[in-house]
Amino acid sequence: MADNWASGAAPGPLGNRRRKLKCDKLAPCTNCTKFGRDCVFLAPALDPASQQKLAEIKEKMGSLERTLEQDVARKASGTEPSPNGGLQLPGPADGDSADEAIPEDERDLEPSVFATEDAAYDEDADDELLDLGFQLGRMRMTERIGGFVRPRLADELNHTLEDPRAFRDIQEPSKIRVPSRPRSPRNSSPSITSSLAPGATYIPPSSSFFFVAQPQRGSLSHYLPSKTAADTLVKQYFLAVHYLARTVHRPSFERQYELFWKDVSRGIEPPNSLQAIVFAAMLSAVVSMSEDRVMQEFGVAKAGLVDTFRLATEMALSKANFLRTTKVETLQAFVMYLIPLCRGEVSRAHSALTGTAIRLAECMSLHRDGSHYGLSPVETHVRRLVWYQLCFLDLRTCEATGPRPQIRKDDFDTKLPLNVNDSDLESLDPPTHDAKAWTDVTLTRIRFECNEMHRTIWFERPRIDNKKTTLTALLGKIQKFRAAVEDKYLPLIDDTVPIQHLARHVYGILSNRFHVMVLHRYHNSVSLKLPDRLRQIILDSGTRVVEHAITIDTLPSLEIWAWYSGALQQYHSALLLLLDVYESPMRKEADRIWKCLDYVFELPTNLSRDDKARLVLGDLRDKTTAYRTLRKMRAPTLLDAFVGSRRSISNSVKEHARSNTAAAGIPASAEFDFNNFHGVANGQALLAQQFQWSPPAVTDESSNPMESRAGSVSGPNDLEVIMNIDWNEWDKFFPPDLNNGEINVPDWDASSVYYQQQGYPSAVFPSDNTGYQ
Repeated sequence: MADNWASGAAPGPLGNRRRKLKCDKLAPCTNCTKFGRDCVFLAPALDPASQQKLAEIKEKMGSLERTLEQDVARKASGTEPSPNGGLQLPGPADGDSADEAIPEDERDLEPSVFATEDAAYDEDADDELLDLGFQLGRMRMTERIGGFVRPRLADELNHTLEDPRAFRDIQEPSKIRVPSRPRSPRNSSPSITSSLAPGATYIPPSSSFFFVAQPQRGSLSHYLPSKTAADTLVKQYFLAVHYLARTVHRPSFERQYELFWKDVSRGIEPPNSLQAIVFAAMLSAVVSMSEDRVMQEFGVAKAGLVDTFRLATEMALSKANFLRTTKVETLQAFVMYLIPLCRGEVSRAHSALTGTAIRLAECMSLHRDGSHYGLSPVETHVRRLVWYQLCFLDLRTCEATGPRPQIRKDDFDTKLPLNVNDSDLESLDPPTHDAKAWTDVTLTRIRFECNEMHRTIWFERPRIDNKKTTLTALLGKIQKFRAAVEDKYLPLIDDTVPIQHLARHVYGILSNRFHVMVLHRYHNSVSLKLPDRLRQIILDSGTRVVEHAITIDTLPSLEIWAWYSGALQQYHSALLLLLDVYESPMRKEADRIWKCLDYVFELPTNLSRDDKARLVLGDLRDKTTAYRTLRKMRAPTLLDAFVGSRRSISNSVKEHARSNTAAAGIPASAEFDFNNFHGVANGQALLAQQFQWSPPAVTDESSNPMESRAGSVSGPNDLEVIMNIDWNEWDKFFPPDLNNGEINVPDWDASSVYYQQQGYPSAVFPSDNTGYQ
């Protein structure tokens, strides 16, 4: 005990100190011996390192308390500044989820190895070939789908077509029925390369745009139309372009337009930057018009008129020295020029121009809010419009050509344009807060806010792969954002007003794309099947994206804005839906999905659904192979190890099914594969043995609803036990009455369809054939 005194322990045992008794410093001391107590000394004082650590913990606790107090104060005042002082999307502020525990159901859920951000090509690739991909119905496909390269897509599709996935395909290969593949009108050309030609919406920039020689610059009179024709085009611009892709303050532009024609009437050449912005507006106006209307209004073909105004805009931008300009007006014209070019068909030339525009904007400090520089409300508003249009073009071009967005959310503090009317910004008391009503800018605000959530998803997906956040956290953030936006903007929409009805469908496309962007990489994962509740989300959202897009394309009241639909989406969700409904025809929403697929892929009406699917997948495989060969694209060697992995899994399940059915006395010709029929109990049991987990099953109404959501197949490898899904947390974002994981038709039994066709009595294999065609 003497050592306790030497080491700096407290002066006296704990018992003596409590009773205020004097200690004789013996070991043990006399008092402790007398009263039969343990002679226990207090621990020595903390060493300097421990004291510093304790001080750091206290400091962090104090900082946390201050942060919580500030959050409460901000919520009470209704203000939510972002961490960088600029943009704050609706919903909660972004938090660092690096320390969040990864839910058990996500630890083994891996994205498909066949999807990668990067692409490589052989040195002898043909640069004369346009990098626009190929056309398949109304869908344009490149190397990238949803922003990711799938270099082995043809092999994936070939496996899907050849895989014995269905009840009739369990037979020997020689007995597999191969559906006929009639040629539809869009496939009538004998050459696959004909689908590689650019579509009607493709507008290429001039290759000499950057390097045009001074003597070749055209004059204003060479391109300028008559005043009457120009007035018609400007009117069309404000009707069909301005509300959807706003880049100008209308009253200011109208004054500039009048000054433009005054200079022309006096024989004075207007400023080059003004020429550029006027020609860019006319270019967008012509692009938004139909072929017939252009011919009726101007007596020329639309393609020729588009080329004329494209060259005029390029000429004016070149004369305005756009590569070294410091004028916002010149950059504004450049962005207006890019908007009609970057829609459904985007090449690397468009991406390069967009990257140039972004760098020019940053050199002019458009990534810093105009309020920092004491600019007028109109100037600040225009800078915000131009910057967020560039943010959208950044996302659009990276989705088409890759590899990732150039602008990161922490790189700028430019605020979103105020949700106010253009005329309000020129009033004596200009507004400083958003109006709580529909304004000129409401549709633009909806687009910009959704685009920034797209940007958040782009940079959150790698954090999921690196285990710095979780899939559940990102989906929860998306749901909170959607709830905030819908609460803020949807009550303002009057569907009887066409432009407001358009806003509802634009929001429908952009918001439902959130889920598809996050989950589509897991849809065909080779390691683990996507849980049915997540699969339900991606199927529902993907279908809604296509339905909203079809409405914009086909509804007469929205026809004037349909020209821009290719910039919002490219029907890539239809491919995901096709793969799912082909492998699992028992989906509840199969009828709804096939209506979309018939429109997107322009399918013949005389074919069965299975034949339609095989027709599209076969065409897609052949065209993908041809395009990859022409582009001389190289696939990572890592993928060679995974090609066919799903086939080996399904073959293993197939052999297990054969052994079980043989033991039951069922002829081998009657066997079928359970691999993709997730609602069949026997198939689930087989999958449980193969993958060591069981997917959620569809239960009847008498089952416990919680068991239905969590998975009702019992056994030691039950989903609830193995994956430990916290459905209570999940239900906060996805209500169980809407997202219950029941994605298949109840009591749908794939076996009975085949067995009845083979003459086996239906009493042996009872089922309901609803939902299958």
